[in-house]
Amino acid sequence: MTLLRQLAWVGMLLITFPALAEQKESLGDWDVHYMVVNTTFLTPEVASTYGIVRSKYNALVNISVLDKASHKAQRLSVSGEATNLLGNTRDLSFKKVEDGDAIYYLSVLPFRDQETFRFNIEIRKNNDSETLRFKQQMYTD
Repeated sequence: MTLLRQLAWVGMLLITFPALAEQKESLGDWDVHYMVVNTTFLTPEVASTYGIVRSKYNALVNISVLDKASHKAQRLSVSGEATNLLGNTRDLSFKKVEDGDAIYYLSVLPFRDQETFRFNIEIRKNNDSETLRFKQQMYTD
């Protein structure tokens, strides 16, 4: 199963859990789709292919950016950080994954059960820059 199909399956599964489902923000000329899920949702094969360690204490931060006009996936720079409620900040190192026409930016975030993070994700392409901000509580499965 390709990463695209795996993530689509996870997205469909999470429709029944609205707090965890994929979300979208319109930022400038982009539609930014984002999702944070436990890495145990990935099959061992997919996790191994993309170098992701599956653990109930690891979350996968998934960002994809589409041009609003053309709806095409964008090749750009994604970086960010996640800060918990105690003020501890973790840098997010994103890896670009291309799967057909889809482009994903993935980062793994270690967490503790019921830990809440504020995410600040910087998205840059040429002279354009936008910041995606959101908050999410993490749970072990």
